[in-house]
Amino acid sequence: MIVSHGWAAQSAVVPLAPFNFFRRELKEQDVLVEVQFCGVCHSDIHSVRDEWNNAVYPMVPGHEIIGRVSEVGKGVRRFKAGDLVGVGVIIDSCRSCASCRAGEEQYCEVGATLTYGVKDRYGDLTQGGYANNIVAPEHFVHSISPKLDPAGVAPLLCAGITTYSPLRHWNAGPNKKVGVVGLGGLGHMALKFAHAFGAHVVQFTTSESKVADAKRLGADEVVISKDAAAMKKQASSFDFIVDTVSAPHDVNPYLEALKRDATYCQVGLPDKPPVIFPGHLIFKRRSWSGSIIGGMAETQEMLDFCAEKGITADVEVIPIQRINEAFERVVKADVKYRFVIDMASLVKG
Repeated sequence: MIVSHGWAAQSAVVPLAPFNFFRRELKEQDVLVEVQFCGVCHSDIHSVRDEWNNAVYPMVPGHEIIGRVSEVGKGVRRFKAGDLVGVGVIIDSCRSCASCRAGEEQYCEVGATLTYGVKDRYGDLTQGGYANNIVAPEHFVHSISPKLDPAGVAPLLCAGITTYSPLRHWNAGPNKKVGVVGLGGLGHMALKFAHAFGAHVVQFTTSESKVADAKRLGADEVVISKDAAAMKKQASSFDFIVDTVSAPHDVNPYLEALKRDATYCQVGLPDKPPVIFPGHLIFKRRSWSGSIIGGMAETQEMLDFCAEKGITADVEVIPIQRINEAFERVVKADVKYRFVIDMASLVKG
């Protein structure tokens, strides 16, 4: 067994604390990664605090992982020791269902294996990247360009691909008007990507204080969504809107902003279902949709695109000893725009 050191939650009501555990010995197709940076996703907090009612403890969170390969299984061909790599939200799938064969492993019909908090195919509880190392099959490991700051790359493994995938799927680009609802960890990446794709991008926010930053990040327009008159001016004008907000909110004004046959895509995950007036969909044949991360090929495509365009997340790097403080600040939306843990701060014991 491989000895690992990390920080874990032992229950929903206690802070994360140092935790020693074991990972499996390398299988033929496995890669052992020494973790350098790990992003802090809001879903880490939901999971740790059992807000989705499916938590298994002890839990080492973290699924935005950047590190160096330290060892590979004898069947691995894509990686060697020393390579800079990333591991994201899932680390396995059945690889034989229709979704997996289509390169959409995140929609595996058997059920994709999450990076932490579930049993893997060997019966072991998966543990995430708030740790010094991680083991993952080669297929679920991604090459990272040395051109980019690795701390800024870490959130691309979740926040990045979560927004890149729907924007690509619904063809955001030149001559398209694209809206982004919310300017947080997900929203700032959606804004950067939509801008890089050449779309006319409108940032929706409830906060006047975010207007300047939205424009810095690439917004062509910024609309204060609580201003009813400003929202009315946007009616029936959007080709696509991506909603990144994870708190309950009224989506109906945004649906009214869509053109005929346009799509509204939810990627934020509020804990209460929205109330939708069906007429907003029916009367202009609008579509309501959702999306979650991306397949392994698309994730690598996104990472390569980011290397080409110089795109990374805006991050605040912290030592692991500040993780509980960081959780509280994420809940208060007090971060621009993603915390990333420098795992060099981890004390092994």
